[in-house]
Amino acid sequence: MRALSLLFCLCVAAGPAIAAGDANVSPALTVSDAWARATVEGQTGSGVFMHLMSRQDAQLLGASSPAAQRVEIHEMRVVNGMMSMQRIEHLDLPAGKTVALEHDFHIMLIGLKQPLQVGRSISLTLHWLDATGARHSTNVVAPIRALNSAVKSSSAGKRD
Repeated sequence: MRALSLLFCLCVAAGPAIAAGDANVSPALTVSDAWARATVEGQTGSGVFMHLMSRQDAQLLGASSPAAQRVEIHEMRVVNGMMSMQRIEHLDLPAGKTVALEHDFHIMLIGLKQPLQVGRSISLTLHWLDATGARHSTNVVAPIRALNSAVKSSSAGKRD
């Protein structure tokens, strides 16, 4: 009986902490199909591609990697018939929708510390905000594929 009373007291005392913890559980950010493009001799930058899906509205703020000096979110656009690529501050991740970082958007590794070789992999950490403004990090391991690996074109990664 004493053991049961002690267990009851522990559960009652822990209840608010468990409930508060449940209320602060971050929404899952699912990462799939991640890969990095291999480099050639002397190349100091490359792209990383993936699909992202969040259970609730979120924003990808950036990324970091021990493989590069800088990591940025980039957008590619055609302006006046010319392809341009530029850094963007964040990428919206609408709830329940897959956002493709395949062509229009990708993660850019700048200042690579060593060449990216086919068959190896790199690690990245994605930095993102959930709908409440809480910051999160998600670790990703991306296999390195050949330079000519196909990147599917998709409108899933379009920004508003």
